[in-house]
Amino acid sequence: MIRLSKYALPIAVFLSPERHPSFRLSPCRGPWTGRIRNKSSRPTGVRMRADLKPASTAEAYWTWRGHRICYWVAEPEATPERPPIVLLHGFGASAGHWRKNIAELAAHRRVYALDWLGFGASAKPALPYSLELWEAQLVDFCAEVVAAPAVLIGNSIGALEALIVSAHHPERVTATVLINCAGGLTHRPEELPLVTRPVMAAMQMVLRMPGLAERFFDFARSKRNIRNTLRQVYGNAEAVTEELVELLYTPSTDPGAAAVFVSVLTAEAGPRPEALLPLVRTPLLVLWGDKDPWTPIGRGRTFTRYAPTARFVALEGLGHCPHDEDPQQVNAMIREWLKAVEGQAG
Repeated sequence: MIRLSKYALPIAVFLSPERHPSFRLSPCRGPWTGRIRNKSSRPTGVRMRADLKPASTAEAYWTWRGHRICYWVAEPEATPERPPIVLLHGFGASAGHWRKNIAELAAHRRVYALDWLGFGASAKPALPYSLELWEAQLVDFCAEVVAAPAVLIGNSIGALEALIVSAHHPERVTATVLINCAGGLTHRPEELPLVTRPVMAAMQMVLRMPGLAERFFDFARSKRNIRNTLRQVYGNAEAVTEELVELLYTPSTDPGAAAVFVSVLTAEAGPRPEALLPLVRTPLLVLWGDKDPWTPIGRGRTFTRYAPTARFVALEGLGHCPHDEDPQQVNAMIREWLKAVEGQAG
């Protein structure tokens, strides 16, 4: 089996039609505009996600470079005593992927969960998406909305962005938590097994072909593929629920979602974590599910070579998204670690 992207939650595609008879490309009918056929009568992502927010969490919007950005915010019951937290989702996910974490982490601080431009309920303009674009979004979000140095907590691509901002903009960060950090936005050919390199090169060609790319996206974002992908990458199978499938599927029906999908998966990989880690000067916690097939724990174990003061914790039996698979354990680890490092700082 070849995965379209080992960092993309909603994608697990066998490239052989013989393995998936449902994948048949119909003739192209004019140029591709980046819009998808929305065959679903389900409510929009904004309304669907409203049912998933904890009671203490609000949904809000912020305009960034002319685009509407969605985020969730949870307020503590008392006056915030600690630096705020910003939660950063991975590719294909949204703020709702932190629905099991945001309220629990807000005991003594304000907590935000941001939708990246192009994902969740945020706008999906036709742009060249990149790690640099989201880095700029996060820096501006911290400056304009959070308005204080913050703890950055990210999963997968969100963890890589947290690492980038921690390395490049230390004045915006008080501490950083990486959860199964991605090695790049996309595959680097030299990091792929030799046997898969021609297949990935062919797929890149398909993604750049109008008409074919749209039909490929319609197949890749099907609920069946989302469900199968989650079962492959979640170590805790009980966490793979229909609620989670809907959470990931619904934003993919928005106009512009297909163009975002193609833009991201044909983008440059960006900086390697190993080049960023030595630049981080704030406290760093690295959490890693040991059953992750996309970002194997072996790479995560090397992070302390590049950041000797970082704390690394292997999470037994968990996969690519430990915060969603075992939120009770992950929330407790983050709270205890922050209590320790903030106590030292104070």
